Amino acid sequence: MNAEWLGPAMFVVALAFIFSGFPVAFALGGTALLFAAVGSALGALDLPLLFAMPERVFGVMSNFVLLAVPFFIFMGVVLERSRLAEDLLRTIGLLFGPVRGGLALAVVFVGTLLAAATGVVGASVVAMGLISLPVMLRYRYSVELSTGVIAASGTLGQIIPPSVVLVVLGDQLGVSVGDLFLGGLLPGIMLAGLYAAYVGGVAVFRPNSAPAMPENERVAVGLGLIKQVALVLVPPLVLILLVLGSIFAGVATPTEAGAMGALGALILAAANRRLNRAALIGAMDETTKLTTMVIFLLIGATAFTLVFRGVGGDLWIEHLLTGLPGGKIGLLVVANLAIFVLGFFLDFFEIAFILVPLLAPAAQALGIDLVWFGVMIGMNLQTSFLTPPFGFALFYLRGVAPAEVRTTQIYRGAVPFIAIQLIGLILIVLFPEIVLALVR
Repeated sequence: MNAEWLGPAMFVVALAFIFSGFPVAFALGGTALLFAAVGSALGALDLPLLFAMPERVFGVMSNFVLLAVPFFIFMGVVLERSRLAEDLLRTIGLLFGPVRGGLALAVVFVGTLLAAATGVVGASVVAMGLISLPVMLRYRYSVELSTGVIAASGTLGQIIPPSVVLVVLGDQLGVSVGDLFLGGLLPGIMLAGLYAAYVGGVAVFRPNSAPAMPENERVAVGLGLIKQVALVLVPPLVLILLVLGSIFAGVATPTEAGAMGALGALILAAANRRLNRAALIGAMDETTKLTTMVIFLLIGATAFTLVFRGVGGDLWIEHLLTGLPGGKIGLLVVANLAIFVLGFFLDFFEIAFILVPLLAPAAQALGIDLVWFGVMIGMNLQTSFLTPPFGFALFYLRGVAPAEVRTTQIYRGAVPFIAIQLIGLILIVLFPEIVLALVR
C-alpha cells in the first residue's frame, strides 16, 4: 500500500499536539508511537526498527558535547545569584550616566557582558528588569524604550558564546561547537552595536525619551568611579577570557571550558562572600530542571526522528526542501520563515529539536556551510524570545516590572528590537564573512 502520506501527516500531527498544549517532549514521543503503530499496520514500517531506540537514547545520554549544557547553565545561575548583574548595572550606569540615553546604553553593555559570562536569558532579563527598569522610569525614560532595551539585551546570550543554543545546534548539525562559538562572536557583537545605535538615535531624535542622569545622582566620579568600574569589570572579564579563550585557542573543549567556567563562577561568588548553602542548592536545582527538560526533549525528538525516517519522512522533507524554487535561496527563505513563525509559539529548544534535524540534510545537500547555517539559525531563534504572544523574555520582564507598566507597552517596546534582529539576520545572510571570518 502506498504510504507516502505518512511523513507529512506525522509532521502535521506532531505540530497539532504541540499547539494543543501538550508538553513538546511527550507530543513528539506520542506521535512517534502512534505512527509506528499506523506504519506497521500499513506495512510501511518494520517494528524491529524501534529496537534501535535504546541505543540512540544511550548515545544522547553519553554525548560529551551536550555535557556542556548543564555546566554553562550552572555557571550562569551561580553568577546571577551572586548578584554580578546587579554590581555591573549599578557601576556601568554611573559610568554612562552623563550621556543622554546613558542608562539604556549601560543596559546594552551589561547585557553583552552577561551574555558572554552567563548565557542564561532568564537570569539576565530578570536582573536587569529588577535593577534598571525602576531607575530608568524614575528618570523619565520612555517605558517602551526601557522595556525593549532590557528584554532585547537580555537575549544576547543566545548568540554570543558561550551560548547554550549554539551547543545544542552544534550537536544537531554535527559540527564543532567551538566553530559555532567563533562564528557567533562577531554577529553577537554586531547585534549589540545595532542596539546601541538605535538607543543613540532615540536619544538624538527623541531626547525626552532618553534623558541623561541628573548630576546630583552620580555618587561616584573621577578616580573613584574608575576604580569602582575596574573592580566590578575585571572578575567577569577574566572568567570570560578563560572560558572562551581556552575554547578558541584549542586548549579545552566546550565541555571542559564549561566545567572551568562553573568552577570560576563558584570562586567569584565565594570571593564576593555571596556563596552560601541556599544559593548553591538553588543553583543546582535550577540547573537540574533545565537540563532535565533538555534531555526529555532530546529523547522525544530522537523517537520522532527514528519513526519519521522509518516511514520515509526524511526523504520527503529533503526532496521538498532541495526542490524549492531558487535552490539555496529558496531553502534559506523557507527555513528562516518557518523558524521565525514558530518562534511566536515555541521555545528555542523545541524549534531546534523539531526543525534542525529536518533542515540540516537539505542544507548539506545544497552545499551550504553548516557552521554559517547554525549561526544563522541561532540569530533567528533569538527573536523567539521577543515575539509576542509567547516571547519568554517578555514574560520574564512582565514578572518583575512595576504594576504601572502595561503588557502592551512591553510588547510595543520589543517591536523595534525584533526589527533590528531581523536586520542582523539579513546582514549575515548577505555577508557570510561576518560569521566565517574568525572560523577560517
